[in-house]
Amino acid sequence: MNYLAWRWLFSLNWDAVWIAVPLVLAETYSVIDVGLFALTMWRARRRPEPPVAPEGLTVDVFVTTYNESLELVLATVEAAKRIDYPHRVWVLDDGNREELRIAAAETGVGYLTRGADWDGRPRHAKAGNLNNAMMATDGEFMLILDADQVPSPEILDRTLGYFFDPRVAFVQTPQTFGNVGRSDPLGSDAPLFYGPIQQGKDGWNAAFFCGSNAVLRREALMQLAIAGYVREVERSVDKALARAGGILRQAAHSDTGRDPVLSVALSSLEGAIEETHDALRRGDPIGLVTFELQQRVDEISRDVVAIQLHSLAVDMQALAGPAGDGLPAFDYSDAIDELSTGGASPLAALATVQSLVRSINVDLSDEALPLMPLATISVTEDMATAMRLHAAGWRSVYHHEELAVGLAPEDLGTMLKQRLRWAQGTMQVMFRENPLVQKGLSVAQRLMYFATMWSYLSGFAVLVYFAAPVVFLLFGILPVSAGAVEFLARFLPFFLVNQLFFLVTSRGIPTRRGRQYSLALFPVWLRATVTAAANVFFRVPLDFVVTPKTVQRTAHPWRLVGPQILVAAVLVLASGIGLARILLGIGEPVGTAVNLVWVGVDLAALGVLYRGLRYRGFVPTKGAS
Repeated sequence: MNYLAWRWLFSLNWDAVWIAVPLVLAETYSVIDVGLFALTMWRARRRPEPPVAPEGLTVDVFVTTYNESLELVLATVEAAKRIDYPHRVWVLDDGNREELRIAAAETGVGYLTRGADWDGRPRHAKAGNLNNAMMATDGEFMLILDADQVPSPEILDRTLGYFFDPRVAFVQTPQTFGNVGRSDPLGSDAPLFYGPIQQGKDGWNAAFFCGSNAVLRREALMQLAIAGYVREVERSVDKALARAGGILRQAAHSDTGRDPVLSVALSSLEGAIEETHDALRRGDPIGLVTFELQQRVDEISRDVVAIQLHSLAVDMQALAGPAGDGLPAFDYSDAIDELSTGGASPLAALATVQSLVRSINVDLSDEALPLMPLATISVTEDMATAMRLHAAGWRSVYHHEELAVGLAPEDLGTMLKQRLRWAQGTMQVMFRENPLVQKGLSVAQRLMYFATMWSYLSGFAVLVYFAAPVVFLLFGILPVSAGAVEFLARFLPFFLVNQLFFLVTSRGIPTRRGRQYSLALFPVWLRATVTAAANVFFRVPLDFVVTPKTVQRTAHPWRLVGPQILVAAVLVLASGIGLARILLGIGEPVGTAVNLVWVGVDLAALGVLYRGLRYRGFVPTKGAS
């Protein structure tokens, strides 16, 4: 805080505000990021031996798949069958493959895929697959496994005991990979997240559900589904009532509203809508309230039509006279056509309101399922579901034991797609259901969710960190109005304390590779933020990409990291020009030295991508299992 206060109050170079302010904003972002990480670590929870699993529970094991190879899926299925605790295994095939259906039957496990109800409706990727399966099964608990996550036989025995607590909604275990070598060139292993960070969140009752290797309580998810159904119906009703009210108010001020009969009808309809609003605010059943409104609208419409037809009959009789003879024939077709036309008809407002009220979507027919237990607001369903469970008062558990082993991406392109999807999903949740304003979450829980979302905004800060040394080395412009010695006297204690903090909290876990990639993947984080915002606010679609489980060859792999290559080239060029300025006597030696070190750190982080580009897949070492 001392460093940050000095930066804001005493060191800004107002002559170069265009780089000075972005840099101090980036530093502020980073300090907040570290603060959120510190809060996470504050109550890191190392759980003791889990309770013994109770007998007699019913468990469904879901193996989710889309386009993975049959060999890979069936290897997971066979391992799932060998789980010690009594259970049923289901293959959830979103690819609807006949060969997998046959293989599942031969293996003796259940097979589920989407039905015709999903045709032409939102599919919601993996969340939709799981929701579809939940409607077709009835186990009290569900173990969710990705197609490549091979479970240990004891996975249920080691996790079901936590559900003695009736408020526990899910138990998450780590995700580890059997095809990651010691060097981990793609940074796939996440020992800091599946360790201290999850244990820290667990201490605040905010452990994340991560989509696989987790056991969930059906009751908790069904409560979410019902609550979500009620929310969607209320939204549908509110929207229809608001539109109907607007149409009636507009009609009341038009020529239609001057007709005494229609004026009374419009007033009656407005009163009916207001009474419906009052009933909903009192908590009256939505189905009953909307049914009564529909009945009332129909009655008012029938009364108006009856009055108008009666009036028309009287007028016709007057025209015909007592005998109806001697008068020229009168063509009523033009008048009837005019009255029947929606735009010209004095009944247009009533007809529109009647249609709106009848269309109130109590059964949510635009969805394949009215009940959606897992959240569908994001391409990654897990975080949003966990947050909703916590907001509803449920508890979570992070069990730190390797109980399933999966497959990590084996090429840079696949890894980038995976990270992009994770980041997009997280940012979708942030834009749609920002945890800072969600009711039901504790302050700590809000911050635990926000911390993960906040971390994906780092792309903007990293861009500034790359730009600042380039600006100085090329043009001699300092964003800091202080000498190099004064700056280092403030910065070095701040930097060293941060490094010590990460060293202590990681408890010896190697974090260097993960931290390098968090910097080097800045274009991914920028793209994820922009595309997620476009999706949420402007409905620009996002493509859901299933992570391939085999090496994907790319003709020009360097194109995958074009922005990083460009940044590296600019950094190298700036370093050369900075050194030339020193040799020509027009540069500041200490400042140049500091910025050259800064550039060296940036290039070292970007250099991790070179190893990623050269990586050709995992090769087990001799003697490895």
